[in-house]
Amino acid sequence: MRDEALLADLADIMRGVFGDPTLEVTPATTADDVPAWDSMNHITLVVEAENRFGVQFLTAEIESLRSVGAFLALIAAKQARAAA
Repeated sequence: MRDEALLADLADIMRGVFGDPTLEVTPATTADDVPAWDSMNHITLVVEAENRFGVQFLTAEIESLRSVGAFLALIAAKQARAAA
């Protein structure tokens, strides 16, 4: 259930950042699947995710993100470390 909640929250952020309220987001979604997902929007997405989820990403982590699933896994790992 927590994974579904994270996905729903990230999808909400993505819809706002990319200006597409109908955007379908799955763990397999990549930047290639979203026309508005360029380098500037990628940074905006990361900042919005940091704010929403209460985490901070390293530059290397941001550069290595290749899919929504990888983004979700990173968010979950950071939240788990913060809670420990």
